[in-house]
Amino acid sequence: MERSERTSTVLTKKVSLWGYELCGLGVRGRSPRGTGKTWCVAKPSTDDAALASNINSACNYLGTRGLNCNQIQSGETCYDPETLINHASVVVNSYYQDNGGQEHACHFTNSGLITVSDPSYGSCQYA
Repeated sequence: MERSERTSTVLTKKVSLWGYELCGLGVRGRSPRGTGKTWCVAKPSTDDAALASNINSACNYLGTRGLNCNQIQSGETCYDPETLINHASVVVNSYYQDNGGQEHACHFTNSGLITVSDPSYGSCQYA
């Protein structure tokens, strides 16, 4: 179910998907408890080839910054569930956060979504 809400000076459409409240790319919403925090996750409709490309691109970039994608490796905190969409969401968010949460850093050829709901689960904590 969609609802329109005025946040700042921008009219946004918010949709709830799998318990996440998603805002259209390029639009900021309100985070829980007024934190102003946002995260970037992969769109559920993204095909496997694009997800794999997003993982490679984000991890290559993070490597140039002295960071890594170890958290999605076997036995690490964000390995399970072992799906491309899960792994892509973890690393595109790392890329997004490393770029200061800038809206353009969640584009990934239109396969990223900015969410105001923390996607962390279990021991997998999104930055």
